[in-house]
Amino acid sequence: MLGTHVRAYFHGLDDLEVHAADRQTFASDGLADFVDGCDAVLHLAGMNRGEDNVVARTNLDLTRQLIAALEERGSAAHVLFSSSTHIERHSAYGTSKREAAALLSDWAGRSGGRFTNVILPGVFGEGGKPFYNSVVSTFCHQLASGETPTPHNDAPIEQIHAQEVARHFETLLREGTVGDVWVQGEDMTVYGLLHILTEMRDLYAQHIIPDLRKDIRRDLFNTYRSYLYPGHYPVALTLHTDPRGSLFEAVKSPNGGQSFMSTTHPGITRGNHYHTRKVERFLVTGGEAEIKLRHLFGGEVQTFRVSGEQPSYVDIPTLHTHNITNVGGGTLTTLFWTHELFDAAQPDTVAEPVERA
Repeated sequence: MLGTHVRAYFHGLDDLEVHAADRQTFASDGLADFVDGCDAVLHLAGMNRGEDNVVARTNLDLTRQLIAALEERGSAAHVLFSSSTHIERHSAYGTSKREAAALLSDWAGRSGGRFTNVILPGVFGEGGKPFYNSVVSTFCHQLASGETPTPHNDAPIEQIHAQEVARHFETLLREGTVGDVWVQGEDMTVYGLLHILTEMRDLYAQHIIPDLRKDIRRDLFNTYRSYLYPGHYPVALTLHTDPRGSLFEAVKSPNGGQSFMSTTHPGITRGNHYHTRKVERFLVTGGEAEIKLRHLFGGEVQTFRVSGEQPSYVDIPTLHTHNITNVGGGTLTTLFWTHELFDAAQPDTVAEPVERA
């Protein structure tokens, strides 16, 4: 989950060339080839949950494999390691993270490489695995599935979104920071988190975008709605019709944001880009259209056919490149809404075709 978000964020930076390792890279003899020539390596691989001895062995073995690959190629790369605040606990997971960091620090000392131990609180985000990655993932999955979460206690927790972690990684990489770096998240409680997510679920069920003016609320909402995609969309709106004509409520939110209308000629496509944080709604008000989406690193294309005859919205998930095409014979009119005002300095809009050539 964290790797996907970091890769997506770095994908939008023009001056970095990013290569992604997966389980197969570690399972084969290809890890040395993978690290060869890399200026920096972000070591995010690890096991969060399982039997204590398996978690400890897995996390240390992955780190030893990486070190062996770096040494085989004589690398002096800058290695950034995703550690955890659990290093302060005596759990198998916390101990393995602490020992893995020590191994990497020793490697840097003898190789001339650089090492940054990035100590993270609980990390959540779209694509998280329920009952594994984060309590946020678990609650969002349960609420989106119509289940009732039943937490055991109201423990204090500290949470940070994966895109925020990615931004920290970029800063540490560009500044060449080494040593232990503690990354701060948002303090909350388990019950408080569940209250926020339940409120968002209830409002969204009424076609109301919740208040997203705080970044943590935007991140929680994006994570929740990721568990609704694709089955929840498109969502039909109630069309109120009388002798004067018709009316429907396009966007309801205490958030504000920005709306704009577009016209599109037959056969023309708009879009072909993705967002990492932006909440965006597509709502066709006239004509016929197809809205297509693909996860940035996936191959499956989802297609939604929508019409101005029955106004229906699709709220675009983050990390999904998307477009809209006029497939009718006349002019297509579309209402677009985003939760934030457009900022040319930070547009959060990265070009990427939905359908690969």
